[in-house]
Amino acid sequence: MNRLLIPIVLSLPCLAFAQDSSEPTLAASDLSYDYAQLRHVDLDEGNGDGLRFGGSHRLGDDWIALGEITSYDLDGNVDRSTLELGGGYVHGLDRNFDLITTLSLIHTEIDRPFPFGDSDDSGIGMSLGTRGMLTPELELRGSVRHVKLDDSDTFLELGGDYHFTERFSAGASTELAGDTDLFTIGARLHF
Repeated sequence: MNRLLIPIVLSLPCLAFAQDSSEPTLAASDLSYDYAQLRHVDLDEGNGDGLRFGGSHRLGDDWIALGEITSYDLDGNVDRSTLELGGGYVHGLDRNFDLITTLSLIHTEIDRPFPFGDSDDSGIGMSLGTRGMLTPELELRGSVRHVKLDDSDTFLELGGDYHFTERFSAGASTELAGDTDLFTIGARLHF
């Protein structure tokens, strides 16, 4: 029950902002969903860090395709890589804020030194969140994401990016979960 309340709570500020707006609600906002990004990831589980390369592409007014590859180096000479491919639906709350829901397929591989061996797992990820421009330069985002692999976990992501130009932004995010917390910093190139 509490997991259902988190997306509703995250959406309330955007809904209130949309109701105060005198402009009609759009099919989707003016936010760019055509981008590639590179982020450094600091992972508390296994004292690891790594890189995440991902992107998004808008498919018409309301749909997006997305994908990312993440590679971590963990303590004990353990490597973990994750591939995620999926899509989502974007609902414009007004010119500056969107409500976004996504569904993706996830594949993870873990390489351990002898005698532990390697393992892999596949599953799904689902998210509900908001994304919007607080000012013309400052983008904020928040989402709740549930990942179902061998184990399940639910993440709360909070983040923001500063748009230096129309094509380049950089920022940070944190993702908090029951088993794993991570912090990212990186840059995004908009097309």
